[in-house]
Amino acid sequence: MDASTSCDDQKKYKGVRRRKWGKWVSEIRVPGKQERLWLGSYSTPEAAAVARDVAFYYLRRPSTLDNLNFPQMLPSYYSSVDTDMSPRYIQKVASDTGMAVDARLIMQRPRVMEEDQRMEKNESASIDDCCWEGIVQGGACETW
Repeated sequence: MDASTSCDDQKKYKGVRRRKWGKWVSEIRVPGKQERLWLGSYSTPEAAAVARDVAFYYLRRPSTLDNLNFPQMLPSYYSSVDTDMSPRYIQKVASDTGMAVDARLIMQRPRVMEEDQRMEKNESASIDDCCWEGIVQGGACETW
């Protein structure tokens, strides 16, 4: 995210909020109780959203998937867990799943950033070459 992009421009996920220092957190209420389950603090909003989805699905057993952030990912994240679990066990499973997603996204980030930097370097080189040729030939550079 660059300086010109505000937090409001990013996609909002259900049950996820951003701390002022930049980490993403999620928590969920246990149905029928005043208790909240802390699901963790993550580097990416997607990881926090997945943790919330796992906890929501196993705590509430919804009849529809409308309240999930990533309903299309249900089979890959939720199928391997027993259906009769305590809230604390659900908290652990949700947190572990969120951390796994966070790690995967963080590992992908350097490759994406390297590719973006390479593309920017190639684009800026061609613009600079074009402008330099224009100046040498007595023309003006329209990009400056």
